[in-house]
Amino acid sequence: MRYEFLVGLRYTRSRKRAQGRNRFISFISFVSMLGIALGVGALIVVLSVMNGFQEELRSRILGVASHVQVQRFDGGLENWQQVADDAQRNPSVLASAPFVQEQGMLSFDAGVRGTIVRGVIPDAEDKVADFASYMKVGSLDALQAGRFGIVLGRDLAQALGVQLGDKLTLIAPQGLVTPAAVLPRVKQFELVGVFEAGMFEYDSGLALVHIADAQALYRLGDAVSGVRLKLADLFAAPRVARELAAQITEPGLSVSDWTRSHANFFRAVALEKTMMTLILFLIVAVAAFNIVSTLVMAVQEKYADIAILRTLGASPASIMTIFVLQGSIIGLVGLLAGVAGGLAIANNLDVVIPALETVTGATLWNKEIYYINELPSKVLPADVISIVSVSFVLTLLAALYPSWRASQVNPAEALRYE
Repeated sequence: MRYEFLVGLRYTRSRKRAQGRNRFISFISFVSMLGIALGVGALIVVLSVMNGFQEELRSRILGVASHVQVQRFDGGLENWQQVADDAQRNPSVLASAPFVQEQGMLSFDAGVRGTIVRGVIPDAEDKVADFASYMKVGSLDALQAGRFGIVLGRDLAQALGVQLGDKLTLIAPQGLVTPAAVLPRVKQFELVGVFEAGMFEYDSGLALVHIADAQALYRLGDAVSGVRLKLADLFAAPRVARELAAQITEPGLSVSDWTRSHANFFRAVALEKTMMTLILFLIVAVAAFNIVSTLVMAVQEKYADIAILRTLGASPASIMTIFVLQGSIIGLVGLLAGVAGGLAIANNLDVVIPALETVTGATLWNKEIYYINELPSKVLPADVISIVSVSFVLTLLAALYPSWRASQVNPAEALRYE
């Protein structure tokens, strides 16, 4: 083993009987290691949470929404079957389903809630959405034409206080014009199921009915609001939407994909992830450059040692290597501790968050604010590699100047007063 490494390792280790200046330098080294560990650990946890949040949000949104949606600019789409057939000629389209989407108001006893009413064909809807896996009570297949059944999100059902089999009143905003007044259209529906998608937006504001019942209530005839499409690759949605816009011959149609309908939301999440990464890297940078003060003090304290090594034949490059190694070892120990701690927390957030809530008595994760009902986490190896690489480069940069200063020590000047 080269002597530079042995000397650098010896300088790094805290000696049990260190006194005064030596002990203070060891304390500064420990603080530098701790700062790097905290910064790296925080970076791993935050990026893992942001990755998990993005993926969970995307999967839950697309479990209820559609990859691509085809609608008519001026209202109802009557020849939806032809539009669906044209769309499914695209090899990227796996399935299609018509839908009716309107606003309504649900009433039960004294409870009243506004909602989005979506008319669906259960068999077709199962092919483009994941409602079957979200059902908590009842079944989507219980929606039958003419029966006027309804499936509600869990939070919406709890807010109204309804249970399976209860009769709700659905009020459509489009009224009936009579000589006396404009009367709202009202129809009783029976609760046949409750779903929980894990997205507060849908669980508290979406009601599903059979498409024929929705057409009858909203007087659409055979028309629908549009056609929902499921793709083989959800990330190909923008390209497929452009292809369908050119491929479908029906005039007056609008083709939109999930990246456009939720663009601002996902852009905001991506921006937040970028800013959090930059802020936490500044923490790592500050901790890394604490190494500068550690090494400057170490060089001052080791002047005589450096002079003796030079006298014995050590080159300036070897002296510089010793102190670069000392700074690198400090940074590496901090990095390893930060990675270990960050991975341990990121992979056990389901235990850590409830424990913190129990200790503090505060609610750290509110699904009404963050849209989903649990804190997700996904550790990406690429993120960990990037964090470790950038952090280690910062520690090396911080070690260069003090090490260069050490290599410039003049042995005669250093030993003059020894």
